[in-house]
Amino acid sequence: MQDDIALRLTPQEINLVLEALGNMPFVRVYGLIGKIQSQAAAAMEQTPAAAPAPGGGN
Repeated sequence: MQDDIALRLTPQEINLVLEALGNMPFVRVYGLIGKIQSQAAAAMEQTPAAAPAPGGGN
């Protein structure tokens, strides 16, 4: 059984990791890229959208 490790990265850091993986042979990293993308998408769905400022900023 493999243990999972939870990492907390900013979207910019995740994009940097994906960029680095993109420079590797696809056959070696496609599963990892898919896993990162699906977990990031799920995390973004759980994050509440920023509420607009009162008064609309006018």
